[in-house]
Amino acid sequence: MLSRRPIAQSAATPLRYRRSIFPVISPTGAIYVLMMIFMALAAMNLQANLLFGVFGLMVGVWFIAGIIRFFVLHRLRVKRVLPEHAVVGAPVSLMYEITNHKRFWPSLSVMLSEIDAAEAFTQQPLAYMLHAAPRTTATVATEVIPKRRGLHVFDRFQLFTSFPFGFSKRTSQARQHETILIFPAIGQVDRKLLQMCRSADRSGATMRPRRGGDDEFYGVKEFRAGENPKSIYWRRSARTGVLVSKEMTQVSPPKLLIMVDTCLKNRSAAEHVAVEKIIAMAASLASHALASGLMVGLYAWTGDWLGIHPNRGKRHRVDVLAQLAQLPMNTTRDAQALLEASREFLPSGVTPILLTPRDLPANIETGRTGLIIVSATSPQSQSWFTFDPAIDFSKSMPWNQQPEILEKIEARSEKREKRISQL
Repeated sequence: MLSRRPIAQSAATPLRYRRSIFPVISPTGAIYVLMMIFMALAAMNLQANLLFGVFGLMVGVWFIAGIIRFFVLHRLRVKRVLPEHAVVGAPVSLMYEITNHKRFWPSLSVMLSEIDAAEAFTQQPLAYMLHAAPRTTATVATEVIPKRRGLHVFDRFQLFTSFPFGFSKRTSQARQHETILIFPAIGQVDRKLLQMCRSADRSGATMRPRRGGDDEFYGVKEFRAGENPKSIYWRRSARTGVLVSKEMTQVSPPKLLIMVDTCLKNRSAAEHVAVEKIIAMAASLASHALASGLMVGLYAWTGDWLGIHPNRGKRHRVDVLAQLAQLPMNTTRDAQALLEASREFLPSGVTPILLTPRDLPANIETGRTGLIIVSATSPQSQSWFTFDPAIDFSKSMPWNQQPEILEKIEARSEKREKRISQL
């Protein structure tokens, strides 16, 4: 008996909730009311005390069930335990800690439904709690599949129950502000692409020697006060009469700079899907490259040019994927502007990788040594990435970036401007 929100787009997640907190009679309750009316008519017609007694008992059961439903939802406190982040297309568990603060009454058969954050998932998050004893906490979980990248807000939620007989449903609504960040879809990356990224390095080797480590002998240098005496090269120092120390090398893996072209040329649905696929490709490449020991950076348009220097580690992976998850809509900065802006940011010894949703025109100036171009329209580039067939890139973009929503916003703004001009 929960009402459903009108869905204007097929991409919207069906949302079940009740706008009113007053109990609503269920089909079982409607049948029970008809039986009470029939029993009342029979008692008045036959004037039988037994029938009057049965009618009174049925009315008492109805009111007692309503009182029980009230106490079931009374003094319940809910605490969400959300993961730090999720990934589009990957199942994630949402935990709820429901505490019953009543002294004597237990809470039975309570369902929790999220309202505000439902659009982030393929289905509305629903959790069911069977029993919570007085002054205890019950932990329940629900598994959902994210479908839209970006930062999503959990705020309103509803608790409802039809205990004990299912005659009617009673609800209560509360607010608790929390957020969850959903990363773009991460698919499988072909080893050929990773090998290409390694071989595109200027040294031509997978590992390059750099000064300042302790791996292999690199050379000698003058010993300075404060340095470790163990590094003194005594044989050379005795021969020359000047204290010198050994200088060792450190192993430095190849560095990658992923440049993401998110420019929308014609604002069509196919163009939006291509941009979302490129963002997912960038997230997949960054995740797998970091897992294989490469240093990865990012350069993209976020209202201003954003550059993340190549680095490694789990925290750096989260930072890169978080920026990709929150990339806004871009209609002004194309691939040429991206390449020109990244010239000053790109340090030496870094392999640039350009991911674009379309084929680059012939007159565009790349001007980069070892530049790797990955296009969403290229069959070869598409063969490098494998995503779950259940992922729909037309629904993975943030809600406010969908073409249908943008058309409605523009239509409303035009109507508003016309009204203002008429006034």
